[in-house]
Amino acid sequence: MVSTQFPWLTTIILLPLVASLFIPLIPDKQGKTVRWYSLGVALTDLALIAYTVWNHYDFQNSGFQLVERYAWVPQLGINWSLAIDGISMPLVVLTGLVTTLSVLAAWRVDQKPRLFHFLMLMMYSAQIGVFCAQDMIQFFLMWEIELVPVYILIAIWGGPKRLYAATKFILYTAIGSIFILVAALAMAFSGDHITFDMQELGLKEYSLGFELCVYGALLIAYGVKLPIFPFHTWLPDAHGEASAPVSMVLAGVLLKMGGYALIRMNMEMLPHAHVYFAPVLAILGIVNIVYGALASFAQRNLKRRMAYSSISHMGFVLLGIASFTDLGMSGAVLQMVSHGLIAAALFFLAGVTYDRTHTLDLDEMGGLAKKMPSVFALFTIGSMASLALPGMSGFVGELAVFLGFTTSEAYNPAFKAVVILLSAVGLIVTPMYLLSMLREMFYGQEGNAVVGVSLLDAKPREFFIAACLLIPIIGIGLYPKLITQTYDVKTVQIAAHVRNAVPVVAHQHLENLPRFSFATPVFQQNELLGLVK
Repeated sequence: MVSTQFPWLTTIILLPLVASLFIPLIPDKQGKTVRWYSLGVALTDLALIAYTVWNHYDFQNSGFQLVERYAWVPQLGINWSLAIDGISMPLVVLTGLVTTLSVLAAWRVDQKPRLFHFLMLMMYSAQIGVFCAQDMIQFFLMWEIELVPVYILIAIWGGPKRLYAATKFILYTAIGSIFILVAALAMAFSGDHITFDMQELGLKEYSLGFELCVYGALLIAYGVKLPIFPFHTWLPDAHGEASAPVSMVLAGVLLKMGGYALIRMNMEMLPHAHVYFAPVLAILGIVNIVYGALASFAQRNLKRRMAYSSISHMGFVLLGIASFTDLGMSGAVLQMVSHGLIAAALFFLAGVTYDRTHTLDLDEMGGLAKKMPSVFALFTIGSMASLALPGMSGFVGELAVFLGFTTSEAYNPAFKAVVILLSAVGLIVTPMYLLSMLREMFYGQEGNAVVGVSLLDAKPREFFIAACLLIPIIGIGLYPKLITQTYDVKTVQIAAHVRNAVPVVAHQHLENLPRFSFATPVFQQNELLGLVK
């Protein structure tokens, strides 16, 4: 099938990639022309995303829109298949905004600027491709292409331990990717016809054992990217060594690919296995929240502290996915968008601070508020959003997840009480490590990196980048419908889809449920008997 409409999604994906191929031809020795060119391409693609969503996307339609499908490798049944819906569309917009701002944040990169901006634009294309792909092999290829630029960006423009961090990143993520390919092939060859189309794969009938195996494989792959404990250890090292623009994309976009894929494939395509794995996701979410918060509190490196904070906040996405409720699912998507904005802002401001002080050691800082009042104000706003202050997007996302899980009829009260109480530990520790971070950086005696040094406050370019991230954070916090109305019809559909799988599993496999000790004790018995509303 060939689309008769203009290929908006193909254009959005290929524009940065094709444009990056012309960078070596630009006559520029110092990188000034290259950075303007790269920024122009990123802004053009962001404008194209905004135009396409505003004029050609229906927020009230829960199905796939802007569908494009072209034969790519017909001998193998592989298609160039693209579409967006309420789950992918907000993340496409988030990717365009964060990546464009990260290109602007890289304005002072003077080491191999051609290669740097080539990799940034290449990564831009791959990220959009992941969120739009509707063919499993195409999705896998986009997922793999995205890994290469990140590895090189860390390995060349990172800190003293950049090679170790880059190697650890590529090993973890590449090994995890193998599980995607294996799962894709297993699902494609299952049944009476071979297909890699995600919608067709979701309609196939699989045995429960097969679903559980595939779900587990995909959970490992996406758990590395999210990241889920214990597959998280690459993230603090990568953030600790990556430059600020790379950290912005890493925290703002790449982590969201794991959460998106869990919803798109594990939930939508394997709903019966999700019934069994949902309690596991809830438990892993608790571990992420508590462990990430406590580990963050123990860090003395600024970016490593924020990296562990990201691990903690992504735990709420797991809780929302495991909730079986409309509100919980909405909270999971909102938390991904919110964290993408907040994390990008904080890592950018960490880079601004590093450019002045040349250190990320909290013990070397102190007294920065007097010398950099604007940076202090921006850092404070970002930190307040991260600790879920009411009026900020972080508060709305986490509240929706908590209420969604609390009101879930799938779990018994004891399990829900344990989950909420343990998650509250993370909520208590989060203000502690964020406020102590602000105190150590901006108050008290001047640290060794500050004493006798004249520090410049935020420049207009830096203030603009931070404002572009903080304004939507506050806007969503004050009026959440700004973002929730773009995906609510889809999250309601997905939540209903997995709820409808509960009675099917209960009736078909009730006699086998005691074998799944992780599921039986935490589910309501009436839910397992099929009394799902």
